[in-house]
Amino acid sequence: MHPLSHLAIIMDGNGRWANEQGLTRTKGHEKGAVVVREVTTYAAKYEINRLTLYAFSTENWKRPRTEVDFLMKLLARFLKQELPTLLAHNIRFDVIGDMGPFSQSLKKSIAHTKEATANNTGLTQVLALNYGGLDEITRAAQRLVDAHAPITTATLETALDDPTPVDLLIRTGGEMRLSNFLLWQAAYAELRFTPTLWPAFTCKELETLINSYYQSVRRFGGL
Repeated sequence: MHPLSHLAIIMDGNGRWANEQGLTRTKGHEKGAVVVREVTTYAAKYEINRLTLYAFSTENWKRPRTEVDFLMKLLARFLKQELPTLLAHNIRFDVIGDMGPFSQSLKKSIAHTKEATANNTGLTQVLALNYGGLDEITRAAQRLVDAHAPITTATLETALDDPTPVDLLIRTGGEMRLSNFLLWQAAYAELRFTPTLWPAFTCKELETLINSYYQSVRRFGGL
């Protein structure tokens, strides 16, 4: 049985959940943030090493400006409100993606949360922000070119935002695609898809999916 070290989740369905409840899309995002806390604290107790959450993709900038602005404010509020939870559960915070387009205040909030939790030794919660798998690989290749380094599988992997292989990748919301998430790291990941919309996702369902992972046989191309 292979250990579950790196869990990755595509948190899909906030807007659809809100529509079903007769609420605005922003309420769906707010409820989704609550589920992030619940899932993160559960993962910390489950002794998972790394939890990567797809929070804002490079394609999400295409959404209406009002929604993008709200998501940026929600992220800033999340970082402030969740810091006590991260500290209480010995969780280290990190990010992947291109932080360049974010406001200076948001960058400071991200840096503050990373610094405040840097010495925590339990779960690492990683938010993928302005992240796309193709963009990550492209930026990694550019780093090697700028450093006049050879481009090989090994060097390219070390130049990624986070080279940690994904063991289990879960997508909520019923869609069955990766949507440009951790393309390199998920090369041999076990994939699980659930129709449950993210704001309705529970730790009980997460436990069921984790148990199904432990029942799988991972051969990594071998026999």
